[in-house]
Amino acid sequence: MHAFDVLGDPVRRRILELFAEGEHASGEVVDVIQREFGITQSAVSQHLKVLRDNGFATVRVDGARRLYAVDAAPLAEVDAWLERFRAFWTPKLDALATEVARGKKKRGE
Repeated sequence: MHAFDVLGDPVRRRILELFAEGEHASGEVVDVIQREFGITQSAVSQHLKVLRDNGFATVRVDGARRLYAVDAAPLAEVDAWLERFRAFWTPKLDALATEVARGKKKRGE
């Protein structure tokens, strides 16, 4: 599965956001995703499997718990692909930062 196919699903993106905060037990992930998306534990497990199988998440066993964390390697591939498009937004973001700094200076912040 291509990285963008994995990231194209909002549930998987949300799970990765959770993992970006730190390691999470599978039960914690299920609780959050069920609350936010209204899907079953089995469906959440399938999303976790897709993330693991495609290298976006790691899992380790701690007693009876399975702890998940983000694996950034596939995200580096996405970042590399996006590199060619940064020229479209980087100058605009730089200009915005300049204007914000001018506004703060004008207000005496």
